[in-house]
Amino acid sequence: MIQGAGSNVGKSMLVAGLARVFARRGLRVRPFKPQNMSNNAAVTDDGGGEIGRAQALQARAAGVATSIHMNPVLLKPESETGAQVIVQGQRLTTARARDYARLKPQLLASVRESFAILRREADLVLVEGAGSPAEINLRAGDIANMGFAQAERVPVVLVGDIDRGGVIAQIVGTQAVIDPQDAALIKGFLINKFRGDPRLFDDGYAAITDRTGWRGFGVLPWFARAHELPAEDALDIAAKRGDGAFRIVVPRLSRIANFDDLDPLALDPALSVEVVAPGRPLPLDADLVIIPGSKSTRGDLAFFREQGWDIDLAAILRRGGRVLGLCGGYQMLGRSIADPEGIEGPAGTSPGLGHLAIDTVMRHDKHVTQVRARHIASDTPVSGYEIHIGESDGPDRARPLFDRDGTPEGAVSADGRAMGSYLHGLFGEDAFRRTFLNRIGAQASGRASDFAYEAQVDAALDALADHLEAHCDCDGLLTIAQAGAAG
Repeated sequence: MIQGAGSNVGKSMLVAGLARVFARRGLRVRPFKPQNMSNNAAVTDDGGGEIGRAQALQARAAGVATSIHMNPVLLKPESETGAQVIVQGQRLTTARARDYARLKPQLLASVRESFAILRREADLVLVEGAGSPAEINLRAGDIANMGFAQAERVPVVLVGDIDRGGVIAQIVGTQAVIDPQDAALIKGFLINKFRGDPRLFDDGYAAITDRTGWRGFGVLPWFARAHELPAEDALDIAAKRGDGAFRIVVPRLSRIANFDDLDPLALDPALSVEVVAPGRPLPLDADLVIIPGSKSTRGDLAFFREQGWDIDLAAILRRGGRVLGLCGGYQMLGRSIADPEGIEGPAGTSPGLGHLAIDTVMRHDKHVTQVRARHIASDTPVSGYEIHIGESDGPDRARPLFDRDGTPEGAVSADGRAMGSYLHGLFGEDAFRRTFLNRIGAQASGRASDFAYEAQVDAALDALADHLEAHCDCDGLLTIAQAGAAG
């Protein structure tokens, strides 16, 4: 089990890299995260459940199909204090933080069941923790870190992030505050994100070993190709801005969800993708505005207006730009969004942005499925997925964006400048991305791109595995995993 001495120390990427390392050695590898909190979800291959997108990337690194058991508990925040609780791929309930604590005992049973299923089909299960075990105020009822590790007697490696400073205190301090029985499960540590010559940290590395008695498994230099892998956090997308001539602008919604649509665009050298932070205007010279998905559509529609982005968007469309709404963004572009049962928040109806002649009604039924479709305007095949509640209809649905085996999907305005769809993940397919963007002017504003997104992700995973083989004691990690399984 890979746990972190803090949040964002690189656990997800390390598990992905190790999955590729050991899969290349011929082992049957499965990733596992007992509990994840993320609105960036993936639809699984085993029946259309939801897991965190980081676990989908880890499964890809391991060369296996995705499964609901790889992330049995997924929390999808809907407000500052509440989250939708997904258990083994399906929505269980929406709970506030204090209520969620009472759910944990029954959730641990599902977590252990999923772990047992993966263990039966794998030579090696790589478990990713959440946050840090040093958050001892959360230890009671924990299912994400030491609570799970103790329940299954899984050996733990603790990862510290040296780039943010204080890594010696991160690791030594973790041992100092956690229960001695939990500390006994920690078999060693890794130092991640070192810039410069790792030998310069020899004294610090020795100090950690001397004070903890834990074995060191390596000092990992900064991995320069990390940005080529799908982002787990919306802020990571903002760091991927390109410098191409065709300008795509994305407002960063307060509850942005399923933003993997942006990864291929942000890496394409023919494009420039700018994620606009709250409080800043949308650039009026944008060629395309993409309004992404949201976990709280009416709430984010109000947030959109609070930033003045509705005025900016209208000006961009008047100047000849275009807008594409995806999932929640599609709903926002319509005339109205009704939530009569209060599924996403207080019951009521909100006026939409009015750029598509459609109306949306929220329903309890949730669409979670993988999709094959055809882009009608170019007759280009495309694959994607749906994760949404709500049904949309209206005059602009007579001009669908896609065809799904004879069923129209999405909508296009009469002037062609506003488009919307419930489909996510479309731009990962190179042929569709190029065709779609070229039809709205990308080729005219710069060179045509020959960028191959999926091939680049796999190349980055291979490079990450090479990086770990060079700087991490992978054989040692495998040895403690084998000892833990034997115990």
